[in-house]
Amino acid sequence: MKLQISHETVYRYEQPIRNLVQSLRLTPSVFEGQKTHDWQIQVSGGVRGPGFRDGAGDWIEGWTVRGPVAEVTVRIEGRVDTRDLAGVLRGHREAIHPMSYLRDTAPTEPDAALQDLSRTAGTGARDPLDLAHRLSAAVSEAIAFRPGATEARTTAAEALALGEGVCQDHSHALISVARIAGLPARYVSGYLHSTRDGEAHDAAHAWAELHVEGLGWVGFDPANRCCPDERYVRLGSGLDAPDAAPIRGVAMGSSAERLDVAVHVQELTQ
Repeated sequence: MKLQISHETVYRYEQPIRNLVQSLRLTPSVFEGQKTHDWQIQVSGGVRGPGFRDGAGDWIEGWTVRGPVAEVTVRIEGRVDTRDLAGVLRGHREAIHPMSYLRDTAPTEPDAALQDLSRTAGTGARDPLDLAHRLSAAVSEAIAFRPGATEARTTAAEALALGEGVCQDHSHALISVARIAGLPARYVSGYLHSTRDGEAHDAAHAWAELHVEGLGWVGFDPANRCCPDERYVRLGSGLDAPDAAPIRGVAMGSSAERLDVAVHVQELTQ
């Protein structure tokens, strides 16, 4: 599938800030399931700094904006060719050992309910891959997809107790129950192009990857009850949502901030 992606993030400050430093994880991953063309990143008034590929295989680059400035726009445009690998992250080069992803973080810290869900879902699993599928299905059943039900700081335990959430909550919950079951798990940020009733629904998206012996990293999207396919574009990963954030930054100057995000993913004619 050929996908054209446009992603714009606008930061507006109540009072002009003196400086802004950002770390951007906005370049698609390099693996057999996707190939990137004409990828452009622009930051209004920004100066591009050095870039590097981290231990997880993600490309990260720094940008600096010198103020005073009251508005900063981060704009991404490009095309990605994708193909369905049944969720398997084949051909992705990274240096971090999978066992590092067994460590819990604040958003994924398990409580008794998550531990019970992990044990119940894993009962009778034939092998690690079957276990991973069972855990993902259990999270899908336990947490209904409902936009606006949670907020950015909602934890996996809180989303499970509420029984509702968004893709971030589904991903955190799956990561939590997978780690309880002994499967390394991590958070993935990216884009999703999907259709419903003939209409396009384009969005920034998130899912989880679980490390399965014999296969490596395999993606699972409990919010959509599937494994990532050609509709998905992978950007990067981390222990949780804050760790895998596509944009991280520090602004110098005390000012209230407003954030507006627009993402469009269009399928191009073959």
